[in-house]
Amino acid sequence: MPLPLVIDTDTAQDDCVALLAGLLDPRADLRAITMVAGNVGFERQVRNAFLTLNAAGRLGEVPVHLGCRHPLMRPWVGAENVHGDGVGGLAMDDSGHAPEAEHGVDALVRLAAEHPGELAVVAIGPLTNIAAAVLRDPDFVRNVGRLYVMGGSNNGRGNITAAAEFNFYVDPEAAKAVFAAGFEVTVVPWDPLTLRQAVFGRDELDAIAALDTPLSAFFTRVCAATLEFDRSVGIDGTTHPDSLAVALLLHPELVRRTGAYHVDVETAGELTRGYAAMSWGVHGLDANADVVEEIDARGFFDYLAHLLATPTAPNRPMWTPDGPLTT
Repeated sequence: MPLPLVIDTDTAQDDCVALLAGLLDPRADLRAITMVAGNVGFERQVRNAFLTLNAAGRLGEVPVHLGCRHPLMRPWVGAENVHGDGVGGLAMDDSGHAPEAEHGVDALVRLAAEHPGELAVVAIGPLTNIAAAVLRDPDFVRNVGRLYVMGGSNNGRGNITAAAEFNFYVDPEAAKAVFAAGFEVTVVPWDPLTLRQAVFGRDELDAIAALDTPLSAFFTRVCAATLEFDRSVGIDGTTHPDSLAVALLLHPELVRRTGAYHVDVETAGELTRGYAAMSWGVHGLDANADVVEEIDARGFFDYLAHLLATPTAPNRPMWTPDGPLTT
């Protein structure tokens, strides 16, 4: 039976690919997309989510809920320098569809209560909405069956500062609260997973382009700006932390090794804001998370390639600044 699922996202680049997995994988029953302030401007993120629904041929089928537009206690910090607008300049006719009136936090609380112990939530942006849902409903933690978090690094390097991964850096107070709340949580960290095991180099990107489907053309376009940035900082390919998080939830056979850790997040350090301290069991701290340590990298690529080979018919034409998006 497909898994009831919510994807909490700041839609740009690989978030779009993660949504495609939620929309097209037969193991997923995507009940809602909830938006949180993160990668790019909030309204831009919302348009990117609708563009992705359109690319999958699912426009109008999955509700989009607007969540928190700012971190809990800090000004918003974006990543437009990495992602541009998040979709490589793609556009479509936006008329006739709109987000739901229900707030994203309320949608998370409601859906968890409707599917107690069954609903899976994959949080691939800052954890503001998840922390707010904990505050809104004391039963939310117990009602969520599984929480997968893309964030932090396992005693490794950051991607926005030397110490911190972007999602935890943007709202460290929210991340700290989520790990203290008591969820059954699995962490998909930036380092080592994304940085060392989920980079698609030239051969992989050429293989995806050769699929010659509407989804492969969409993928190539939305990942182009991030590919250019990644190469400028010494990463020879595109990075896919968000789609990896969804893939590991839906296909646990892609996980080769996990470890039980006590995860906490730094909120006060001047140089270490957002640092995820992952204690591996020698410091007298009880584990509060499973942290994925190793994946089947080839299996993950094959999974996404198979997904992107899916024949779809976008609901509306999409175009780039240079003309229509074509395969």
